[in-house]
Amino acid sequence: MSEPRRTARESPIPDGTAREVLVAPHPVLSSVAEPVDPTAPEVVAAAADLLATLRGEPSTTGLAAPQIGLSWRLIAFDTGLHPRSRSWAGELVVANPRLARASHWNQGREGCASIAGLTADVLRATRITVHGHLPGTGEAVTIDADAFEARCIQHQLDHLDGLLFLDRVAGALSLHRRLHSCDA
Repeated sequence: MSEPRRTARESPIPDGTAREVLVAPHPVLSSVAEPVDPTAPEVVAAAADLLATLRGEPSTTGLAAPQIGLSWRLIAFDTGLHPRSRSWAGELVVANPRLARASHWNQGREGCASIAGLTADVLRATRITVHGHLPGTGEAVTIDADAFEARCIQHQLDHLDGLLFLDRVAGALSLHRRLHSCDA
């Protein structure tokens, strides 16, 4: 049985408005996102919208700003309720995240809110360290993640570089029809 959702880090991010999640082949999904000033009011507002959109997608554990139409380096994630999650950084938005360390690679099934009906086996690190900044305060943050949370974060980082999980698929035999929400 899953643990109940835990309390997120206290954040200066206000309530946002859920936005439409873009679907492939929208051009913003294949563009490299631009760095942001994490303290800029428009970035804080975008972070709030990203969280509101994530909360409104019950089977989704992460979103990147390009998925809501913003070509900005901003990701949101919360893997606390996912059955394959071990580490849990909380419900978090990170500005300008960058992968600092990755190790222990394996294949795992992934889906995406921007690609309906498909999942695929994708090679990802199962232990990562990511550095970034919190929207609002600009405070530096370091996230050490493993297992599913590491996979989720790497998936979001790919979105910032204009990549979809399908770009990482080894071949057609790695593709699967999505059968249930735990495939994400």
